[in-house]
Amino acid sequence: MTDKDRYELKIAGLLHDCGKVTTPVHVVDKATKLETIFDRINLVDTRFEILKRDLEIEALKRRLEGEQPERVERELRERHRALEDDREFLHHANIGGEVMSSEAQERVAQIGTSHKWTDVAGRPADFLTQDEIKNLTIARGTLTQEERQTINHHIVATIKMLEALPWPTHLRNVPEYAGGHHERMDGKGYPRGLRRDQMSVQARVMGIADIFEALTAKDRPYKRGKTLSESLRILGNFRQNGHIDPDLFDIFVRKKVYLRYAQQFLDREQIDEVDETKIPGFVP
Repeated sequence: MTDKDRYELKIAGLLHDCGKVTTPVHVVDKATKLETIFDRINLVDTRFEILKRDLEIEALKRRLEGEQPERVERELRERHRALEDDREFLHHANIGGEVMSSEAQERVAQIGTSHKWTDVAGRPADFLTQDEIKNLTIARGTLTQEERQTINHHIVATIKMLEALPWPTHLRNVPEYAGGHHERMDGKGYPRGLRRDQMSVQARVMGIADIFEALTAKDRPYKRGKTLSESLRILGNFRQNGHIDPDLFDIFVRKKVYLRYAQQFLDREQIDEVDETKIPGFVP
């Protein structure tokens, strides 16, 4: 690329997510699975306290009816402990991760329907609503399928915004470069489902850069910034499954572009030792 080509790519990089101005803030910044305007795990905590209070009232009634106090207290402690175990589990489930096991998803549903509490209208109700169960059983990350579709729409907005601008000749490719960073080499990306041979080199470069920055970013409310070795392992898997350009990724690693970026933008603890022989699909 010439200097003019590099400048055009730089402008595309700066504007590649401009369409996110159309995305609701509570979706962009959804840090936990139950977060909307606030984290609804606090409502779940309140219900646990209500259940514990009800158990204590029940224990007092049993003692007044003449049951053995030691047995009543022992059973109360055991049931309190079980509730605390469930509370701790739901707090952990509320944090998005790489994958949530089917067993963990089943436990969320079991907690949600097995515990009963009396709602504000005085009626017995399931401990978790169906919407809360749906969110707490998200397998990857913190977004539901509907929220992910909302997020994905930002690239459509980006393309519409950039294509509407009267670009000078030396920047005429900015919409194409910026609009291609969520496409995949195998045609399974979005929004246009382009394949590798339908994309410019610059758009394919943008795709690798966008994923690497997202993996290592330390300012995202829903995740911690990954280390270099973690990020390159994930990108290597993307290389193998047709997500990113294999040749450009090899250059990215061989020329140690990742290290130059890391030294400028990452925290010291993220810059770990990288064994390039262990990067999936990469041959040093």
